[in-house]
Order: sequence, then C-alpha cells, then structure tokens
Amino acid sequence: MYGSDLSGKTALVTGAFGGLGLHFARVLATHGARVALAGRRIDLGRTVAADIGAAVGRPGDIRAYALDVTDAASVADAVARMSADLGVPAIVVNNAGTISRAPSLELGEDAWTGVLDVNLSGVFRVAQASAREMVRTQTRGSIVNIASILGLVGDGILAAYCAAKGGVLGITRATAVQYGRDGIRCNAVCPGDIDTPLVQAYFDTAADPAALRAEISAEYPLERIAAPREVARAVVFLAGEDASFMSGQPLVVDGGLLATCY
Repeated sequence: MYGSDLSGKTALVTGAFGGLGLHFARVLATHGARVALAGRRIDLGRTVAADIGAAVGRPGDIRAYALDVTDAASVADAVARMSADLGVPAIVVNNAGTISRAPSLELGEDAWTGVLDVNLSGVFRVAQASAREMVRTQTRGSIVNIASILGLVGDGILAAYCAAKGGVLGITRATAVQYGRDGIRCNAVCPGDIDTPLVQAYFDTAADPAALRAEISAEYPLERIAAPREVARAVVFLAGEDASFMSGQPLVVDGGLLATCY
C-alpha cells in the first residue's frame, strides 16, 4: 500500500462509476476512507459501490449517490445526503469530465459549452458545495481537482478541453487562497495520457489502434502512457497528510512529456 492512512475520513469522488474515477474510489477505499461515489448512472453506481464495499470488507462505508455536476441543486442535494450518511467529505476528488475533439474552426457552440459546463463549471459547483459544508462543520479537508497537462499547453483539436482544464487550475488556486484559513487545501493533478477505456476508445478510432498507441507512447520519455494506479498515487498523496503543506499547486504526472517538447 502506498500513501496516507485515510481511515475515519469521508471521500467524495465525482464521475466515479467508471474509468479513472472508479479507480480513484477503489484506491481511496483501500486506504481506509469512507467513499461516496457520485455520478449520473445511479444503478451502475450502486453496483460498483457494492463491489468495492465487499472487496474492502466495509460495505456500509461505500455508497453511491446520484449527482449531476451541471446542476447546482443536484450537487448541493448530493453533498447534503452523503454528509448525513457518511460524514462531511474531508476529501473531494473532482474527476467528472467530458471531451470533444474537433479543429477549433469547426467546434460548435453546443460542444464548447458542454465541455465547459462539465469540466470547468462542474468543478466549481462541487468545490463550492463541498467547501461550504466543510466550513459550516469546521472540517479540515483536501480538494483534489483532476486537471490535465492540456491545462498547461495547447492542442488544436481540443480547444474546449484545454480551456476548461486551464480554468480548473485557476479555480484550484482561488479555492486554495479562499479557504486556506479554514484548513481546506486545494490542489490539482495534471496527468498526461492514461490507459483508460476512454483513451482506448480514441485509439480504436484509428485504422491501426496498436500503431496509434505506439506512436503516442513514443512521445513520452518513459515510452508509455500512465497506468491508472500511477495517477491514483498522486490523488492519495494530495488527499492525505503527506501533502499537509501543499495547496494551490498543479502536480504533473506525465512521464516527462512536458519536459521534452514544450
């Protein structure tokens, strides 16, 4: 096991019913946290929450909640319910996200606003609602926003995503400044490509998916993309007391990519 002991803490993970968010939820539970998995597909959420609860031997500590990050009322209601059930979240992992690929000249208004509403405004809504509850109950906590290296550099076919992730870094800094005196830290993880179903789906759009994977992997000094567990390690670090004096910072987990070509 790596990272801090999170026993006695409640963790909220958005976008937790699949992909990277589900991996975060599993790892946080393994480290002792009570975990509130949040997302829109609640039937799936209940199934995966039960699986995690059984795996860690604490079924009552792992629960699923319906939450739509594009709806402030949904966010506030979910935070209130999980606080009543599991305790006020002292760890918040803002993971919910979406993506739209198109050259900037072809990017439609709906695609632009859709990505911004989930990836940027959604992060703000969850951070705001969670921080309100922490301040109200005098709970010291850690908010971890999942950003991207594309919040630090550009990609012409991912304009909305780049804009949103850059904004997430701004929200991270502002939240750290606003709530630091309340004992609330806020940091961001900036991963490169990660071996998730979403990334594999992108590889599968190519005529030769294996060749595309190899081409992208070769761009990294470590000659591969990240495994989900390697990003989860950064989340656990920022969530726990090992990072007790870190706040307002982007933690880049990119296999050296930014050091080579930007």
